[in-house]
Amino acid sequence: MLDANIKTQLQAYFDKLTQPIEITASVDGSDKSRELLELLDDLKSLSSRITVQQSDDDTQRKPSFSLNSPGKNLSIRFAGLPMGHEFTSLVLALLQVGGHPPKAEPEVIEQIRNLEGEFNFETYISLSCHNCPEVVQALNLMAAINPNIRHVMIDGALFQKEVDERKIMAVPTIFLNGQEFGHGRMGVQEILNKIDTGAVKKEAEKLSAKEPFDVLIVGGGPAGASAAIYSARKGIRTGIVAERFGGQVMDTMAIENFISVKETDGPKLAAALEEHVKSYDVDIMHLQRAAALVPAHENGGLAEVRLESGATLKAKAVIIATGARWREINVPGEKEYRGRGVAYCPHCDGPLFKGRSVAVIGGGNSGVEAAIDLAGIVKDVTLIEFNNELRADAVLQKKLFSLPNVTVITGAQTTEINGDGEKVNGLTYIDRQTGESHRIDLAAVFIQIGLVPNTDWIKDTITLNKFGEIEVDDKGQTSEPGIFAAGDVTTVPFKQIIIAMGEGSKAALGAFEHLIRH
Repeated sequence: MLDANIKTQLQAYFDKLTQPIEITASVDGSDKSRELLELLDDLKSLSSRITVQQSDDDTQRKPSFSLNSPGKNLSIRFAGLPMGHEFTSLVLALLQVGGHPPKAEPEVIEQIRNLEGEFNFETYISLSCHNCPEVVQALNLMAAINPNIRHVMIDGALFQKEVDERKIMAVPTIFLNGQEFGHGRMGVQEILNKIDTGAVKKEAEKLSAKEPFDVLIVGGGPAGASAAIYSARKGIRTGIVAERFGGQVMDTMAIENFISVKETDGPKLAAALEEHVKSYDVDIMHLQRAAALVPAHENGGLAEVRLESGATLKAKAVIIATGARWREINVPGEKEYRGRGVAYCPHCDGPLFKGRSVAVIGGGNSGVEAAIDLAGIVKDVTLIEFNNELRADAVLQKKLFSLPNVTVITGAQTTEINGDGEKVNGLTYIDRQTGESHRIDLAAVFIQIGLVPNTDWIKDTITLNKFGEIEVDDKGQTSEPGIFAAGDVTTVPFKQIIIAMGEGSKAALGAFEHLIRH
């Protein structure tokens, strides 16, 4: 099951185990069960501290297996084979159950340990989902620390009947004690904030008590990370506040145009950005969304950034790097069926529609790439483009038109996403040449029509263009003194990772120059 190279790496990790690990498998006669037992036998062969036994302790889901350490009463279970993006989740869980210290702040560990009550989490994932491992790893960590917390990862593609019964149409989807708890990427602190009443208020009070920053960056994407590094290298008090580190990059898979790095993916690049920022004296404030900006009333004064949590941060200069989000098509059915067949991440949600018909809206690079990826999973893909021709790069179009299960419709305006009240079952569009209306029967619609800047929170504070982008000068200065901006949120053309990084560093240098002069 595992090749020699992976076994060698795992053996080095398993040398760090200090406690015995009991793996209990629940299997049947299926091929997947045989694969699972082969995987578990490989793991067992790599450490004398790992034992494997079979039991019918989970009759609902087979194949599955649980991890525990004698006398600890832990409950971490994997329903399915945790390969692909989830293999790291398995390795981390083994290390944590086996006594290796978790990578978490001491106060976070203490908060988890002190949680009272029963918390039974179920996380539905797909093995190609790059957002799912963070949720699985967070909940496994919590279950390894506190026996009141139980967690099971469920491969939605393997347990399709269960997915259908629970009407799950996006991953990751999390259930707590049988009730839907949340969707999408979540880290430990975000989960804790939802179940530990009073945690958000305490954190807000802690943030508000911080001393003013010389430079405060709002946003943790490539532009924000670059700005933080350049600011910190100047020896000034630097803070970065963000909802999640990596920003939109976290939703990007193949990155092949980042100079000097031949190929990488979004989550890897985001992790590298955060690691680089942490190597400097930067105050990183996670899981915080900006709500309002109050510029300084006079030169040398302090600007305020007010957060949705109720906290207020102050700084002599602010750099806005809040990036952009997926653009919506704003037709009937889009909001009603979001997460129930309307999706924006083909890598995450595509496997849930295996063997079904889907549509992609958008003929640019992202739309064509999505259609190509989905064509290898689903029954067939219909790509719909508003213009009379696709806008994607020629190499992508060539690949797209070579696929037998892809239909391309150009000159088409989507007018409605149809559904039965519970989930998507079709799409209606108008032929822009003839004016005729057509309906396509399908199970999901993936929307890929570009981005919209995250500037709603500052639209009445600084000057924006008609597209909602922040107007900046050649040093990143906005219409307000001491307020700078960088990256996809600005009027700078060509929304690319490498351009955002350059703009972030430029805004930091501009902000430093402002501090010197004022």
